[in-house]
Amino acid sequence: MSESRRANFASFYRATVIPLRRYLARMLGDPGDAEDLAHDAYVRIYKSTDVESVDQPKAYLFTTARRLALNQIKRRKFAPVDAGDGAKIIEFAEAGGPGVERVVMARQEWARLEAAIEELPAGCRTVLLLRKRDQLSHEEIGLQLGIAVSTVEKQHARALRLLRAALREEGMADRRDNASTGYCAAGR
Repeated sequence: MSESRRANFASFYRATVIPLRRYLARMLGDPGDAEDLAHDAYVRIYKSTDVESVDQPKAYLFTTARRLALNQIKRRKFAPVDAGDGAKIIEFAEAGGPGVERVVMARQEWARLEAAIEELPAGCRTVLLLRKRDQLSHEEIGLQLGIAVSTVEKQHARALRLLRAALREEGMADRRDNASTGYCAAGR
């Protein structure tokens, strides 16, 4: 770069550095980060003026700085963040699916439900499975089993009542077990 171009760049720097830092500080919420990104933007602009002539250098500078700031904001979501005192505060993006604890709890609840369904009387169990698993209406179940719709309704209601009671009983048993061992079940 020639001496006159360096002088022009130095003049450009002095004229734009304070507004650029303010702009970046508003975007990032941190004057220190703004200063670093402003420096990076000037380095990129300085390098690019060797290769190409820029029609609107101020617009080019602010666009470059804005893109650098947006990239840094995106990285903050996934990378450790400095708390200011040298300690790191780790921020990770929330996982898309349920955590391991929720998966284990769901599997345990599912196993309890399956066990409670197996304990139902045969007629209630059959009606419940046809209604919930196969999504049949009471009329369709009655036709398939050759029983009255009112009997299907009663069997379905009884199955649900027995399931609630069995799961409630098991939940109380879990609480008693946890109380005797000193553990507390979350969410109960």
